[in-house]
Amino acid sequence: MPSQFFGLNIAYTGLLASNAALNTTANNISNVQTEGYSRQQVKQQAANAIRVFQTYGCAGAGVETLAIERVRDEFYDTKYWNNNSKVGEYNMKQYYMQQVETYFDDDGKNAGFKTVFDQFMVKGIEELLKDPDSITAKSQFVGYAGSVAKYFNGLAGNMEELQKDVNLEIKLKVDEINSLAGEIATLNKQINTIELTGPIANELRDRRTLLLDQLSEIVDVKVIETPVYDTNNPDRLTGAHRCIVKIAGGQVLVDDSDFNGLECVAKADYEKTNQTDIDGLYEVYWSNGQKFDLHNAAMGGALRGLVEMRDGNNGENFTGAVTGIGTVEDGDTVKDTVTIQVSKEYLKDLNKSNLSDQGGIISLGNQDFYYESWEYHCTYDDDGNATYSYTFKLSADKELNAGRVTNDRVGKTANIGDNIAYQGIPYYMNQMNEWLRTFAQKFNDILTSGYDSHNNPGAMMFTANMAASNEQFDFPGEERYDWSYEKRVEELKKQYMKADAALSEEDAETQAREAARTVTVNVSDDSYYRMTAANFDILDAMELDAGILANRYSQGDGVEQSDLLKDLRAMAYDKSKMSFRAASASEFLQCILSDVALNTSGANTLYTSFRNIGSSIDSQRESISGVDEDEEAVNLVKYQNGYNLASKMIQTLTEIYDRLILETGV
Repeated sequence: MPSQFFGLNIAYTGLLASNAALNTTANNISNVQTEGYSRQQVKQQAANAIRVFQTYGCAGAGVETLAIERVRDEFYDTKYWNNNSKVGEYNMKQYYMQQVETYFDDDGKNAGFKTVFDQFMVKGIEELLKDPDSITAKSQFVGYAGSVAKYFNGLAGNMEELQKDVNLEIKLKVDEINSLAGEIATLNKQINTIELTGPIANELRDRRTLLLDQLSEIVDVKVIETPVYDTNNPDRLTGAHRCIVKIAGGQVLVDDSDFNGLECVAKADYEKTNQTDIDGLYEVYWSNGQKFDLHNAAMGGALRGLVEMRDGNNGENFTGAVTGIGTVEDGDTVKDTVTIQVSKEYLKDLNKSNLSDQGGIISLGNQDFYYESWEYHCTYDDDGNATYSYTFKLSADKELNAGRVTNDRVGKTANIGDNIAYQGIPYYMNQMNEWLRTFAQKFNDILTSGYDSHNNPGAMMFTANMAASNEQFDFPGEERYDWSYEKRVEELKKQYMKADAALSEEDAETQAREAARTVTVNVSDDSYYRMTAANFDILDAMELDAGILANRYSQGDGVEQSDLLKDLRAMAYDKSKMSFRAASASEFLQCILSDVALNTSGANTLYTSFRNIGSSIDSQRESISGVDEDEEAVNLVKYQNGYNLASKMIQTLTEIYDRLILETGV
């Protein structure tokens, strides 16, 4: 039979439970504006009943307060993290694509491409056609051409600065990941220290979730939390949990109280991927020395957006099949070579090439080698069909290439850089280079095929400045990889007959056809590949003396002849004279802006869409874990009533015990 004071103990448990609930409600109300705070509630259950050996069986023993738990649905947390990585990715893309759009825009306020091109190819030529022999008109025309060069130089400089900014922000994001990872690991240790003793570390768990929210915007996040069992008693839970945080498609960042930090390492000059890349682009490594794959297709968040902006090549990286392994003597050193046959259209035309001219890393069947230089080959068969290949000379430095390349690499796939399907900064830089190389070649061909006012052979107008000196490239005809087989035969035939007057036309053509079978261009040759938007310029001699500008095809024509100038004018709008992406030369801006506008609009749309989805998920999450002031006010009254009733019960029982003890003599 229970004690006469059993009822007092029951009321006391109710008083404790109501007091805990009131304190918890006060805590909720105090944190109504606290970011990341989860509403808490008291978990109660009826105490085990006591057998009293009466007809009614058992007597209730009051209430037990088990724990104070936070109200949280991890399903919504996971949904929020997955969506938040998309928000971070497209936020970065929209921000930087808007800058790219500004650089290419020609709104009339800034002298954009259409403005300078029309001045050059419309206004300048029209004035020159009025008086083809006028030094003033020629000087003005050359000046307009200089404006075109300066436009592309400035645009290239802006894009390089933008790539530098993106590169620096990648480092900032990596540092932020390290900071968050370190704090999460510390929280894991603190949470387990507390929960091993019994209570739940609600506030620390809230803080950890808030940090994971922040981390998910930088990189994709996956969290796995499993209970820890006693090693001596596998059936007993210790109360601790092992929390693992994975990023970038499953790579472990945090494992309980340990975290694997990341480190940014700038690439050396000989590790560049693209010709247009700035020096010092960062690669990321784990603290244990393993490389962190920045181009992992499963990676998300702001880090992915930044990497795709910095390295995006529209899927046009170098790729081909290894067809031969060889050696070449370089001074006193014998170096390995590897020949790779290519089939992609953008690799067949050096005007479209963005291969590094300073060396880099080439992967041969997933085995990396450092190369120093390369040669481009175009070989024609008897039917005039072309085969394209590249030969790379590998470094003999043992610190770079520990071993020699072996014949088992033949047949393997070769790659330089990664296939990044986004149109980032390298893509737009390469588009500018392709247009300039093509335009300059066609323009210079017309000029050099004519004569100036003094009956001297015409000089080229467009060239490029050498990086290592104040000299300029002269682009000799031997390096003309853009000529077709028949065009090359024709040009070589002219050269042979000019060099040997006794040579018959038939013999000259035979020699020309044999020589034209193979076109080889070395990366160090003075080919138009060396021309970029950054070094594009006007021939110094023409800027000093505009009179060397050709204006007629025939040496015997009068100075008023302007047939050559008319062909130059036609280049702007006649696709048969110059074509860029199936458009005319003057439509360069439309081609580029269509890409820029599409990417900017897509980034804006997706950012807005994912941000709205994130707000919706967060609202659902808040509806469960957030503090509702009205609800807490109701709880306050409810628990106050419970507390008052428990107190009243104690008061009532006290009076009963007084009567029992004082008046019955018990």
